[in-house]
Amino acid sequence: MNASSQAASDKTPSGTGPERSLNVPNAITLSRLVLSFVLFALIQSGTAWISAACLFVFAVATDVLDGYIARKYQLITQLGRILDPFVDKFITCGTFLFLLPYSGSGVNPWMVVIVLGREMLVTSLRGFLEQRGADFSASASGKLKMFLQCVAATVCLLSQDPTWAAWNPAGIGFLMMRDVLLWLMVAVTAWSGWDYVNRAIRLLRVTG
Repeated sequence: MNASSQAASDKTPSGTGPERSLNVPNAITLSRLVLSFVLFALIQSGTAWISAACLFVFAVATDVLDGYIARKYQLITQLGRILDPFVDKFITCGTFLFLLPYSGSGVNPWMVVIVLGREMLVTSLRGFLEQRGADFSASASGKLKMFLQCVAATVCLLSQDPTWAAWNPAGIGFLMMRDVLLWLMVAVTAWSGWDYVNRAIRLLRVTG
């Protein structure tokens, strides 16, 4: 979901057997996948917004944890390289999708289209280029995009709670801050996608 998971996916796996794949970092990643379904159910209920926001933040924290453990103890596997970024995208994109029916969430269809389109494009480019032996690891723009998506998703969840929605720090409404953050996230997401496309073009010129 962030720099730690993407950095982990850039390293060569230290083992590919089942005994190496079923390790602690991958178990944490799988638990995050399970938590995502709990999160989506909370969003769909429309009544537990603070709980949903806390669960989302907890899931982000487990992503940092599994990446740290995998690197520190050399537990990076082929399964982890595939599973970790998939779960990251699943929980972030899924959160925005489940927020879409709520008009007060600040999320609109164009935002979701840009987020999903960027993720599908970069994932396709990465798979294609890495098959050709090119290094298409995460860039600074990708890490910034992921950070803003996580913050924006958390703020959107909180904004559905009446207490948070009425918060007015320094005379600036919480909902206004949420909307600015959302559009900033969308802009950085689009810019990140363009950055990856340019990088892919350069790599294709080198690799032929």
